[in-house]
Amino acid sequence: MTALGRSPVQVTGLALGTAPLANLYTEVSEEQAHDTVAAAWRHGVRYFDTAPHYGLGLAERRLGAALREHPRSAYTVSTKVGRLLEPSAAGGDDLADGFAVPATHRRVWDFSADGVRRSLDASLERLGLDRVDVVYLHDPDDHAEQAFREGYPALERLRSEGVVGAIGAGMNQTGMLTRFVRETDVDVVLCAGRHTLLDQRAAAALLPAALERGVSVVIGGAFNSGLLADPRPSATYDYAPAPPEVLDRALRMNAVAGRHGITLRAAALAFCAAHPAVASVLVGARSAAEAEDCAEQFAAPVPEAFWQELRDTGLLHADEPS
Repeated sequence: MTALGRSPVQVTGLALGTAPLANLYTEVSEEQAHDTVAAAWRHGVRYFDTAPHYGLGLAERRLGAALREHPRSAYTVSTKVGRLLEPSAAGGDDLADGFAVPATHRRVWDFSADGVRRSLDASLERLGLDRVDVVYLHDPDDHAEQAFREGYPALERLRSEGVVGAIGAGMNQTGMLTRFVRETDVDVVLCAGRHTLLDQRAAAALLPAALERGVSVVIGGAFNSGLLADPRPSATYDYAPAPPEVLDRALRMNAVAGRHGITLRAAALAFCAAHPAVASVLVGARSAAEAEDCAEQFAAPVPEAFWQELRDTGLLHADEPS
C-alpha cells in the first residue's frame, strides 16, 4: 500500500476502474459486475475508482453493492465531482455518452462549492457509504476558472473537516493537472492516457512536478482504450480508431514483447507503474476474467532486455521507463 501524497489515504499499486461495469458501450449484468469486483479483490486490489458520470450513477451503485460484504476499513474508494445528475424525462439511452443505460438523468456541469457538496452527497447515497476516501474534480477542462476558484476550495474544506481523506483532479490532459500540482495543495492527480507506452506527455512536466511537490499520481488509460491490450487493425486508441502510424508502433512493440516472452499488456502496466511519482495504476475490467488477467499481467516481471530493445529500435525514449 502507498500513501497518496501527504494524506493518510493508502492505495494498492493496481486499482480497479468501474466505468466498464456501468455498461460502457455494451451491457454488463449485475452478477458480472459483482464477480468482476470480487475477482479484483481476490487478487489483492483494494483501491476502487468510480464516478457519477459512469452509467449515470450505475457504476457507483454496483461498486457499493459489491463492496458491502467487506469491512469499510479494508478498502479505498475514490469518486468524482463536477457533473450533477438531474432527472430527465427525455427518454432514450445514454449511448451518446458511451453508456448503454436508459437516459433517466442528464449531466449538468457544476464545479461550484454547492455543486461539489451535492454531488458528493448523491454519490455517498448511491454507494451506500458514509464516506469516500478520495474525491477528484472530474474533467474540468472547459471549467477551469470555476474549478480553481470554487471547486478546489470546496474540496479543501471537505478535507479539513475530515469528510474526505485526499483530494485531487482527474483528467485526460497534463497541462491543467500540472497547474493543480503546482498551484494548489492537492494530494493526488489522476492522469488518463498520457503516460503510456504510446503517449508520454506526462513525463515532460506533470510527473516531475508531482515528484517535486510530493503529489501522488494515479495513472489511468494504461492501454490507451484498447490498442495496447490487443493491438490489431480494429483496435481503438483514445476511444477512436487507431491511426495507422500508432497501430504500426503498437504492433512493433507487441512483436518485441513476444520475443521476450511477455505480453504487451504486462509491459504497458509496468511502464505506467515504473515512475516514482506513480502510486497506483487504474485499469477497467468488465468481467472476472479481465480483472484476473490485469492482476496477473501487473504482477508479471518485464525483463530489462525488453525495454532496451524498445530504446534501441526507437520505439521508446532513451530515458524511459523512469
